[in-house]
Amino acid sequence: MDLKEIKQIIDLMKRSDLTEFEIEEQDLKLRICRDSKHAVPVVAHAPVAAAPVAAPAPVAPAPAASAPAEDKNALVVKSPMVGTFYRSPSPDSKPFVDVGTAVQPDSVVCIIEAMKVMNEIQSEVKGIITEMLVENGQAVEYGQPLFKLKAS
Repeated sequence: MDLKEIKQIIDLMKRSDLTEFEIEEQDLKLRICRDSKHAVPVVAHAPVAAAPVAAPAPVAPAPAASAPAEDKNALVVKSPMVGTFYRSPSPDSKPFVDVGTAVQPDSVVCIIEAMKVMNEIQSEVKGIITEMLVENGQAVEYGQPLFKLKAS
């Protein structure tokens, strides 16, 4: 499978209601997931190189939070896709959010890069960021917690 075929699959997903695609060939396993409520594709400015795609390393599930007094207003922003987490639009830019940042339902909180496509992730709720759960440049899985915030 070459880059042209992958781009065709992504274009097909954009034009249809398809939210998940998976294919397995010889040494390649490709899985593309999207959730149009959470992600807005943005063209990447990085050069595209044809390289073999390695299977992602298994990731242990995040341990369940067992705080004795959970705040009823505490929410978690989760990753809507598999990819690489970035706190800012470029290495030179300031982060979208930090601990203490107030966010609105349409506030961009981070970018997740998947298949050389930059996807802006929005908060979906009004609140204040209370904890960063992922480091810049870290690989993330679908549904992995990214931030904790206190709803307001």
